[in-house]
Amino acid sequence: MTTPRIVVVGSYNRDIVLSVAHLPAPGETCLGLGRLESPGGKGSNQAIQAARCGANVAVVAAVGADAAGEEALQIWRESGVDSSGVVRLHDAGTGMAVILVDQAGENSIVVASGANERLAPDHVRSATRLIEDAGLVLAQLETPLEATLEAFGIARAAGVRTVLNAAPAPHALDAAALALTDILIVNEIEGLALSGETEPAGIGARLLETVREAVIVTLGREGALLCRPETDPHARGSHEVEVVDTTGAGDAFIGAFCARLAAGEDPTEALRWGLAAGAIACCVKGAAASFGDAAQIEALLAGAG
Repeated sequence: MTTPRIVVVGSYNRDIVLSVAHLPAPGETCLGLGRLESPGGKGSNQAIQAARCGANVAVVAAVGADAAGEEALQIWRESGVDSSGVVRLHDAGTGMAVILVDQAGENSIVVASGANERLAPDHVRSATRLIEDAGLVLAQLETPLEATLEAFGIARAAGVRTVLNAAPAPHALDAAALALTDILIVNEIEGLALSGETEPAGIGARLLETVREAVIVTLGREGALLCRPETDPHARGSHEVEVVDTTGAGDAFIGAFCARLAAGEDPTEALRWGLAAGAIACCVKGAAASFGDAAQIEALLAGAG
């Protein structure tokens, strides 16, 4: 492969998606309406979406020495994602997620991290050359923060831009991670956990004090808000689509956004691509299986005017 422009330090999970009439209340048993197994994990999802947008992408991740881990490597090969930074562990299974999706397309997710929680700074250091040669390094919070700190430290020393998706929602986040972050992406729940603010503009303003370049607050059906220093927040709405399943929509947004950012686009233009990719992902069940490519995203943007 050519030199990767995006390196994703993150997770891979084998997703089991169960369709239900409604998300169960505590103590309630629901009968499933259908079952779908597919590749997932925030890191892998975002890498695959970025690759489908035309970016050169590499992943730094940990999977088990099991059938699910072999499947992950095959999926990345088929998606054109460089997996030379992936470590296979013999004492931990590949990560797994169980996802409940109701008839309105809303979901609840439980993750068994497995090998993901064993990704270590030593593994990241083995991928130093990949990181130093990248144009952008992207990470989330489904793998240990120590691994992300190592990756972002290498990136910062090499002058490589960093993007952190602070998901799943943290109770708190080490100030060192934010100090090494150029662009922070959160949804409203994650933003509240990190900032104590409830309104998107307040979340953006507070978190902008902790990172170098920008904060993006994703708002689901309402779109997203881009906050940068010394300029008014830039709000952009989402696209009207028939929602089937929101699983992976946030990852699609981030993957497409980062692909355009790494290609040299301004964050406001990259935001348009992210929102279009997120909308497309809501139209099909599953995560990576629902992601659109560059042509589909361009077509949706052209139709939106």
